Amino acid sequence: MKKGELIAEFAKRTEMSGAAAGDAVNTIIEIITERLKKGDTVGITGFGTFSVTKRAARKGRNPATGEVIKIAASKSPRFSAGATLKAAVNPTKKK
Repeated sequence: MKKGELIAEFAKRTEMSGAAAGDAVNTIIEIITERLKKGDTVGITGFGTFSVTKRAARKGRNPATGEVIKIAASKSPRFSAGATLKAAVNPTKKK
């Protein structure tokens, strides 16, 4: 599902106009992004948690030449699925 499809489905389920649904989805994405930039964690109960992990500087190798290169420290967004989402995706089998 792409962002446009998400917005269309959101508009259909909430009976909002496409523009209003697009604004709502974009606002949610902006809020999560802003919080992650600040280093905060965003938890949505039942869905999951967005956080930022720090990667230390390290040495790596250029796969084409084998030359040792320096890889700078960086931050990376991370998502950890909540129990409810995991259960919905992976339902237990009933006997």
